[in-house]
Amino acid sequence: MENKDRNLYKLDELSDYKIASNYSDVRGWKIVDADNRTIGKIDNLWVNKDMQRVVYLDVNVDKALIEDSSNEVHDAIANDNGKEFIYKDGNSHIIIPIGSVSINKDTKIVMANSIGYHTFKNTNRFNSQQNFDRNYERSVMKSYYPENDSSHNEDSDDDSFYKRREFDNH
Repeated sequence: MENKDRNLYKLDELSDYKIASNYSDVRGWKIVDADNRTIGKIDNLWVNKDMQRVVYLDVNVDKALIEDSSNEVHDAIANDNGKEFIYKDGNSHIIIPIGSVSINKDTKIVMANSIGYHTFKNTNRFNSQQNFDRNYERSVMKSYYPENDSSHNEDSDDDSFYKRREFDNH
């Protein structure tokens, strides 16, 4: 993401932001799929600064899930020449829309309600040391919700892109 257009920030980068008292800070919590298979651990939260709310969980993918897909080739995230790539070391993070999960405060486990292990295994990952762009967000949404892809494919502004049930955390 170019800085002039940047509107997503890791919560850790925003010293003047904190999690509202009626929400749990899920950083460090385990995330599982609907069948209770481990996807990874929540590393951070991505905040849309203009909207002043969390839109994504930043998940450090479990080593077993990475090893399951280490030999697979995936479409490039935003590669101009359209070539495919194999995951490089460090590409161990995925984003999950906040409205796609349930939070169990008692067990401190987050569950991805409708996204399965195989989908997570095949979703493009990013390096947590770098920012991602709207093209990456679109590719992730297409991976998680292929049936919804066509209607939101060209949403360029944040208001229209994030106005869907996958981002509703209520």
